[in-house]
Amino acid sequence: MADKQPHLNGAYYGPSVPPPQPPQPRYRRDRSCCCRLFGFFWKLLLALIVIGGLAVLIFWLVVQPHAFKFYVSDAQLTRFDLPSDNNLRYDLVLNFTARNPNKKLSFYYDRVEARVFYDDQRFATADVITHMNSFRQYTKSSDPMSAYFSGQHLMVPDSGNLQTQYNEEKTKGAFNIDVKLYFRIRFRLGNVISDDFHPKVKCELRLPLTSNTTSAAPAFESTKCDVDF
Repeated sequence: MADKQPHLNGAYYGPSVPPPQPPQPRYRRDRSCCCRLFGFFWKLLLALIVIGGLAVLIFWLVVQPHAFKFYVSDAQLTRFDLPSDNNLRYDLVLNFTARNPNKKLSFYYDRVEARVFYDDQRFATADVITHMNSFRQYTKSSDPMSAYFSGQHLMVPDSGNLQTQYNEEKTKGAFNIDVKLYFRIRFRLGNVISDDFHPKVKCELRLPLTSNTTSAAPAFESTKCDVDF
């Protein structure tokens, strides 16, 4: 005969049952994933910056790149007349020298344009290097360039200062003339050739009028120019 089960009246006298936990909000889990993802990309970016900096440093130490050096080696100013109508007439020949001081880098001179200024006014422009005479400059070498300027240009008077400055410099036998050159060049390291770079060069010159044989002004001396990359 089967054992009889005790009759249960519904009361429970065992250990207490903990209440059910409320469900955790899902946004906390999503936010945690976003934070981990952001941290990963931040560390990756930092690592790339460090690696890139080390690569640049190693390249600099191995190659030791230097900008080219630029000089006005000779100048012939045979005419520079500014009459009362402010129509400047000029004849000027400039000879330049470009020097590559690098041991591993060579330069391609693809284009060079020269602009000449007097009293901060541009009065002449000439092509020094074009696709017709572009060239490669090898390491530790110097190469000549030249430009010829001839013609006339109407100058803008500056409250009488232009004529005053011209007359004073004419009396001294030499004129303060600036030359600005605009380059398009490329670098070559081994078989790797860079994209175009556009450095600028400024030459501050004091040019004696060579046709004035009675002037006490000193002869022109080779002048180093400022190179700005």
